[in-house]
Amino acid sequence: MSRQSTSARHQSFSIFVILILFCLATLGFLFIPFQAQRVYGPPSPSLGLWGTFSYSVRLLWYDGLVTSPRDAYGLEQSFHIDQGESIGSIADRLEQAGLISSAGAFSNYLIYTGLDTSVQAGDYQLGPALSVVDIAHKLQDATPEDVTFVVLPGWRMEEIAASLPTSGLNVTPQGFLALASTAPSGYDFFTTSATAEGFLYPDSYILPRTTTAQQLLETLVRNFALHMTGDLRDGFSHQGLNTYQAVTLASLVQREAIHEEEQPIIASVFFNRLKSNMQLDSDPTVQYALGYNALQQTWWTNPLSLDDLQVASPYNTYTNLGLPPGPIDNPGLSALRAVAFPADTQYYYFRARCDDSGYHSFAETFDQHLANACP
Repeated sequence: MSRQSTSARHQSFSIFVILILFCLATLGFLFIPFQAQRVYGPPSPSLGLWGTFSYSVRLLWYDGLVTSPRDAYGLEQSFHIDQGESIGSIADRLEQAGLISSAGAFSNYLIYTGLDTSVQAGDYQLGPALSVVDIAHKLQDATPEDVTFVVLPGWRMEEIAASLPTSGLNVTPQGFLALASTAPSGYDFFTTSATAEGFLYPDSYILPRTTTAQQLLETLVRNFALHMTGDLRDGFSHQGLNTYQAVTLASLVQREAIHEEEQPIIASVFFNRLKSNMQLDSDPTVQYALGYNALQQTWWTNPLSLDDLQVASPYNTYTNLGLPPGPIDNPGLSALRAVAFPADTQYYYFRARCDDSGYHSFAETFDQHLANACP
């Protein structure tokens, strides 16, 4: 046999082997992604051909670590994800917490499916009885069944409504305001023409996301009623006020006072002026009458001009004697107690101090009041 013939055979055999290896590689390149998709679902389109093959190999290598729980009888625990936290960090902490067996399996599954781009920051309840697949999908939604809804003291009902779109509640501002424009029935502290303004009790509420506008309104007003203790009602009565009048005055005190400890003193100023048949001259009542300031993007225009102080409105206590027709905001408990139990003073005037501290200078006479003006 000639050397040429032997060489030809070797060359043919090598080509055959190469073809066989190429066919096997091609089959593997096609089969492995197919098998991975069958087990783990479709890959992310962003991976491309090579990325799909690469992550398919990794997932099949991890095998049961992806689809089986670490501990079928393990207990749930709280797990928090920070805003902007990396997938690697989340995976490592899940493994350290004993929730998954392999951080690598978790990371690779997220990237394979594309779920790595939509993990949400927030608080979760997770357990080792969940597989990597289960946990990965749970981390796509940090939305709890309940939400915390906060009403701040001094908010008017429009401000409460404005907070609803970002609250997590399925209540629209329009729907809430439509209901709040009429006082709920069944309570003895509303007048016949009253809205719910003043009685939407400031507090932090834990509410189901499914809470309706009617349920929200009832919850806020019911909470107000629960805080109307006998001593508060007696205090209002001792000052010659019914509950509606007291809440109206408390709403002025709430907006005037920045520091809670000044509220009883400010209440005493208003009582002294009422007893002397003086106008209350309260800026917040003018702000309430003016309504929303689109330029300043606030319901509480500041500063007020001389023309503002003459706005034609029954709420303007610069041009009308006595209390305004109703509350101008929703006062907190401290403001209500300040009206029920005001300080005993001879003050008739107050103005903000000139040091930007939020505190006020009080005066018994108008001359003293003028002397307290800023230089």
